[in-house]
Amino acid sequence: MTPTADSEIAARKLRHVEACLLPASQYAGVTTGLETVPWPYRALPERNLSEVDLRTTFLGHTLKAPVLIGAMTGGAERARRINAHLAQAAQKLGIGLMLGSQRVMLERPDTAPTFQVRELAPDILLIGNLGGAQFLLGYGAKEAIRAVRAVGADALAIHVNPLQEALQRGGDTHWAGLTARLAELLPDLPFPVVLKEVGHGLDARTVAAVADLGFAALDVAGAGGTSWARVEQLVEHGAVISPDLCEVGVPTAQALKDARATAPHMPLIASGGIRSGLDAARALSLGAQVVAVARPLLAPALDSAEAVEDWLANFIQELRVALFVGGYPDVSALWAGGGPSRASSTESG
Repeated sequence: MTPTADSEIAARKLRHVEACLLPASQYAGVTTGLETVPWPYRALPERNLSEVDLRTTFLGHTLKAPVLIGAMTGGAERARRINAHLAQAAQKLGIGLMLGSQRVMLERPDTAPTFQVRELAPDILLIGNLGGAQFLLGYGAKEAIRAVRAVGADALAIHVNPLQEALQRGGDTHWAGLTARLAELLPDLPFPVVLKEVGHGLDARTVAAVADLGFAALDVAGAGGTSWARVEQLVEHGAVISPDLCEVGVPTAQALKDARATAPHMPLIASGGIRSGLDAARALSLGAQVVAVARPLLAPALDSAEAVEDWLANFIQELRVALFVGGYPDVSALWAGGGPSRASSTESG
C-alpha cells in the first residue's frame, strides 16, 4: 500500500464522518413512523421511578439497558478516537457496541488498531461488522472469524446495503445469490451472527428469506434517520443529486412490525432514526429486544468519552421515564401482550 493510497482511504473515512454530521445526510421526507406509535400514560404508576428495571439479555450478554451503540466507522486515526470514546462509554454504562465495517481492517491490517477497543471495554457485548456483498467476492468463514477474533468481538454483524452500494463510486453491485451464500456460511461460524441493513430497512420478503438460515438476530435499520444513499452522494458530489432515490426505504416502525409478523421468534434490533428514549420505548413495544443509536453519538464521540456517556445517560433515563409513566415495571413487560399487565400495574412500590 503506497502512502498516497493510504492517505486516500483515511480521507474517504473522514469524508463519511463529515457527511454524516451534515443535516443533508438525514431523510428529508421520510420519518421513522415511531412518532405515530401510541404511548400509554398512567397518572398513578404505583411504583418508584428508580425501580423500573431496564436490564435485558441479548446474544448471551446481560445489558444494563436494552441499548447498543450502532456501527459507525474505523480505518483512520480520527476513527480510532471515535471508537475509543464509544467503547469507554459503553463499558461505563453496561451497554453494547457494534463496530463499523471491518473490510478495511482485513485488507489493510495496519488499520486494526482503529477497531481494537476490547482493552478499553473488557466487559461489553462487542459486535464485529462485515459487508454481505464481500461474501460473493471471495470472503468466507476464514475472513469472518478473523474479523471477530482480531478485535475480541462476541458476535458478527453482516450488513446489506444495496442502495448505498449502487450510489457509491465503485460500489459492489453484484448481489445475485447472496441468500444462498449466507446459508452456506452461517453453519461454519462459531459465534452469533446478526443480519443488518444500514438505514434503508429490512423488508418483509428479506426477513422471510433469511428467517431460517441461522441468524441470531436481525437489525431492521429502518428509514427515517441517516440515509447512507445521501451520505454517498454528499461524499461524491458535495450535494444530494438524486433526492427521490435517496428517500427509498422501509421506515423503522414498519420494518419492525413486518419483521415481527414475519419471524415472530427472531430477536430484533431497532435502529434507524432512534433519537430519544421515547423512540426507544416505542421501538421496544413493537417487538425489538434492543435499540441501536449511532448518528446522535458521532459529534459527542469526536469530543470525549464523557460527552458520549452524558448523551447516552440522558437517553437511557428518558427510556426509564417512558416505562415509568407507561406503567411498565421492566423491559420484558413491553413484550407481554403489548401493555402492562394488571398485576404489574397495580402492585405498589
